[in-house]
Amino acid sequence: MNVEKITKDVVNWIQRWFEANGKGCNAVIGVSGGKDSSIVTALCVDALGKDRVIGVLMPNGEQSDIADSMQLVEFLGIQYYVCNIKESVDGVLRSLETAGVVPTTQTKINLPPRIRMSTLYAVSQSHNGRVANTCNYSEDYVGYSTRYGDAAGDFSPLGKLTVQEVKAIGKYLGLPENLVDKTPADGLCSKTDEDNLGFTYAMLDRYIRTGVCTDEAKKARIDRLHVLNEFKLKPIPCFEPKAEDL
Repeated sequence: MNVEKITKDVVNWIQRWFEANGKGCNAVIGVSGGKDSSIVTALCVDALGKDRVIGVLMPNGEQSDIADSMQLVEFLGIQYYVCNIKESVDGVLRSLETAGVVPTTQTKINLPPRIRMSTLYAVSQSHNGRVANTCNYSEDYVGYSTRYGDAAGDFSPLGKLTVQEVKAIGKYLGLPENLVDKTPADGLCSKTDEDNLGFTYAMLDRYIRTGVCTDEAKKARIDRLHVLNEFKLKPIPCFEPKAEDL
């Protein structure tokens, strides 16, 4: 990977996207303290200038690693807001229970990312913004994202770059190593991403780029997750009536 060229190309792509889809608008980014949101934020600062980048920190009650999010916004010198989503999450859960709906564990895991995305769009509309999607290709490939949560957004700088490639960009940009090399975890349960997936990102990235995976059981799991979750990356299917029937 030519990290210098790819980084410059991503920055130029962000500039062109905003010129066409939000001339003069701000980039609004959910800053989790992880590598992806850190690197997207840094890329947007390079592309647009720090005065046009807004970070949004969204703890759900207490967030053990919120210091990493603060480190990032202070390192880049951008405007930021801290919006605690706990009351919103708890309110939705209470309303479901009042209605007689019993939320599943997966429902409870996926609700906070969806509340966060609603919060990002609220900030964006209040600040002439465009919301960044911070997912990378590796996560998207196996569906490791929440539909209409972190998988949403207006533009996606990392959507076609694997975890290893994203980390290379972060190091090239000179971001703090503890953010770039941070063990990936969704913050929604006690496990790391790789614990949940059942394989490492290094293995997944190699398979994506070369088609090689020597562990047949893990290859089968990757293939299964990819097929099951591929619909998340496609536009919403629309019924197309025949012209003569209208």
